[in-house]
Amino acid sequence: MDHGIILFDGICNFCNSSVNYVIRHDSKGYFRFAALQSAAAADLAAKYGFTTLDMGTFILIENGHVYTKSTAALRVAAKLNFPVRLLYLFIVVPSFIRDRVYDLVARNRYRWAGKNPVCMVPTAAVRSRFIN
Repeated sequence: MDHGIILFDGICNFCNSSVNYVIRHDSKGYFRFAALQSAAAADLAAKYGFTTLDMGTFILIENGHVYTKSTAALRVAAKLNFPVRLLYLFIVVPSFIRDRVYDLVARNRYRWAGKNPVCMVPTAAVRSRFIN
């Protein structure tokens, strides 16, 4: 099975909670993960032609395509267990509207959830889902 790869801000508590949520609700184990601050993310950025300097978005790489912001979030939701996958229905909303909401959350995520001085370290139970 091919896997989708989620790149996220590894020091953001909101982002780390979101990754943990995806892990719990991804019953097929489809997604793999790496912090945007990691060497793995830098390698993927070079391969797919994007930057890892923007911590205001997470990135989904799927089937050779790179998705960001609300489109990435909705594509992730589509692969999760029911009823979360129903969120994908919001894909019909134009991306310029969806991304405004996404940007509002991204701008405030540290204030709302805090951040850690170092990147998330996965537990032994889920370490195999993270890219080194």
